[in-house]
Amino acid sequence: MFICLSPGGQMTTQGDARRDTLLVGTVDGIFSFARSSAAWSQRAHFLPGEHVSALLFEPESRTLFAGTFASALHASSDLGKTWERRDRGLRDMEIYSLACQKIGGQTRLYAGTQPAHLFQSDDLGKSWSELTALREVPGVDKWTFPGPPHQAHVKSLAFDPKRPETIYAAVEVGGFLKSDDGGRSWRTVEGLNPDAHRVLTTNDPGKVYHVMPTTNCGPETTAGVCISADGGSTWTSLTPRDFRIGYVDPLLVHPFKPDLMFVAGGKTGPGTWRKLHTADSRIARSRDGGKSWEVLTNGLPEHIRGNVEAFSIDAWSGGSALFAGTTDGDVFASEDEGDSWKKIISGIGAVSKAHHYQNLQESAA
Repeated sequence: MFICLSPGGQMTTQGDARRDTLLVGTVDGIFSFARSSAAWSQRAHFLPGEHVSALLFEPESRTLFAGTFASALHASSDLGKTWERRDRGLRDMEIYSLACQKIGGQTRLYAGTQPAHLFQSDDLGKSWSELTALREVPGVDKWTFPGPPHQAHVKSLAFDPKRPETIYAAVEVGGFLKSDDGGRSWRTVEGLNPDAHRVLTTNDPGKVYHVMPTTNCGPETTAGVCISADGGSTWTSLTPRDFRIGYVDPLLVHPFKPDLMFVAGGKTGPGTWRKLHTADSRIARSRDGGKSWEVLTNGLPEHIRGNVEAFSIDAWSGGSALFAGTTDGDVFASEDEGDSWKKIISGIGAVSKAHHYQNLQESAA
């Protein structure tokens, strides 16, 4: 039904036909766009004034969820016409990530927050319970984040496609965590940059992708776009240390073509954006499972000032479409696997994790 584009929400949709409604989560609510022929036009503006961090559409119940940095989780069962709060039990925490999976034929929702806690719901968000063991791993007292209020957060979640009790969590900055028992216990995977950005699984059991920036770690630490073929026990970096995208963040793997991958992010970390007056972000593609990469240009500006903070793919029988949202409120799209791009949206609210967009606003002042 919907393509969702947000920093911490749903990134992949797939089916027999393309989807023609794009929802973009921004610092000023949700902007809804409809595709007609080759153009996209705005149709609605939901939750104006809310900083939407994560969007998730649950297809069986036809429920749309929107998590915010104002510690609210909104839900709509009528395609955005009306909304209600569904955050009882989330303890007034900022919502950083939303995800869902099937457990015994039932939908289970997950919400990762700041401070870094993890919650689950079996009633479509009407009530939530905390997976408290996430905060019982050694070193949790050292979890932090460079920017104020210096609190770590659960930025990304993923699940083993064959074993729903296996959960992966990326805690920024805390590390890459794994649970083999549905969240009742966790362990931190050693040897990886603890500045964990993303975790991604595919239909291939045991294969896990993890994304960590190379801008703030030593050469002895595994970082960049990484892959594990054994459920996270051992890792191989797929990107070199001098990769054009040093602050790698959103990663996509084509659901029907597992060797086709895309990654986006800034040249340097957010701490330098004020000084450099840019994130200098790019999008890169690999057609061989990460053995080689190319920075994409055709239709993309030579210089993308805003950081690409959200990335989504819609795949259907015979085609796919990519969408990239930036902290400048622009959305770029490609319908030929990244060979060419077009700016389809501009001038909406910033698509931004937390306060990243302010780093660039202040530098431009």
